[in-house]
Amino acid sequence: MPKAGPHTGARSTAPDVGIITTGHDVADARLHKITAALQHRGLSVELWGLGDAEGGPAGASVHAGPRGSMLQRLARTAVLPWRTNAKVVMTVDPDMIPITRLVTTLRRRRMVADVHEDYRRLLADRAWAKGPAGLPARLIVRAGSKLAAGADLTVVADSYLPPHQAKRRLVVQNFPYIPFLTPAPPSGTPRAVYVGDLRASRGLFDMVETVAAAPDWSLDLIGPVAPSDRDRLEARIAEPDLAGRIRLHGRQPPADAWRLTKGAWASLAMLQPTPAFVEAMPSKIYEYLASGFPVLSTRLPRQTKVIEESGGGVLVDSVAEASETLRRWSADPGELEKLRDHALQWAADHLPATTPYDELADAIVDLLKGRV
Repeated sequence: MPKAGPHTGARSTAPDVGIITTGHDVADARLHKITAALQHRGLSVELWGLGDAEGGPAGASVHAGPRGSMLQRLARTAVLPWRTNAKVVMTVDPDMIPITRLVTTLRRRRMVADVHEDYRRLLADRAWAKGPAGLPARLIVRAGSKLAAGADLTVVADSYLPPHQAKRRLVVQNFPYIPFLTPAPPSGTPRAVYVGDLRASRGLFDMVETVAAAPDWSLDLIGPVAPSDRDRLEARIAEPDLAGRIRLHGRQPPADAWRLTKGAWASLAMLQPTPAFVEAMPSKIYEYLASGFPVLSTRLPRQTKVIEESGGGVLVDSVAEASETLRRWSADPGELEKLRDHALQWAADHLPATTPYDELADAIVDLLKGRV
């Protein structure tokens, strides 16, 4: 089972909120944002998840361990809801919802279900989830969605995400948590950044080839690489035309991740039109704009709307068009300066001072006080 990190202090009383996950690293940005908002309300937080406990949110009681096999994940799913003694238990995994509903009911604790992706569409983007082999996962996602609706509080990351009817439903969009960001003017040689999970469907190899065809540029990739894409990625970036120009930083806690972006010239968001992404609005777009990074993006509908409205980026339809844009920007940085000004102005005008995470924290305070 996961073990507490060395920065964790033992608590003599039950924590206010226990966040449990068998599928997310404790360095996950949404977990950090939620925890920060809860702590801002004076609540104590316990987090059980994967990875290194040192990557967990500061001030929380963090328990973390290795990902392990699918069988080990199933075992943790059955056991983990019993391990936390928190007054409110929050889960962010669809497969944990059934057992968490059972345990919180038996213990008379409050439950929060966080549905931050359309898991049915996400499974359609995973080869392993197709056909008979993926049937158990599809059934779990279907059951999890139904049971999430009966939680004391059902949180969704966007209005289009199921369940659409619930006992109490709260939309908590992935807006930036400003204290994690480090806006700064561009410095050094032309450098682009990407922050988030890395896989082919998220535009990983399109970003690599874009930079390969723009020799003045380098690229920082900040996030975990899908195991199925790692060998191909490492082989490609070692080739002479890219050697030394693409840096892999791996998964980082959000404050550290955005610290690595400081001084970048531009940002990339080249998600593919998969079922999981075509209706999604990646939080990184908001974070890029709030950081003053001009965005080079594919034309997914909601990304297109925000980038056109903000004037803070350029939309492209191909790798060739993306690399030509980067070459144009390095030849004429004045265009980048205008895009940066538009990005920062739009973020100042449109991103709320009170984030949805604060609203979530207020809703959990209400649960603790028995108001709902």
